[in-house]
Amino acid sequence: MNLEDYRIRCGWSKAQMAREAGIDTNTLNRAMSGTHINIATADKLTTAISKKLGRSIHFSEIEGLNVNV
Repeated sequence: MNLEDYRIRCGWSKAQMAREAGIDTNTLNRAMSGTHINIATADKLTTAISKKLGRSIHFSEIEGLNVNV
């Protein structure tokens, strides 16, 4: 699943997903488009998704997410 799939599964708009992760919508849009993001941003996204879904998600599980590690 890619980030958009997780967003839909969580029932979030893009703005809400960004809020839940504590990032701005421009950063979220960059992540969704495949632009490299830093590991802290990836961790924020996966923490928010994990909390919502009630299971642990690692950023390596998100297809198309390009993380600078």
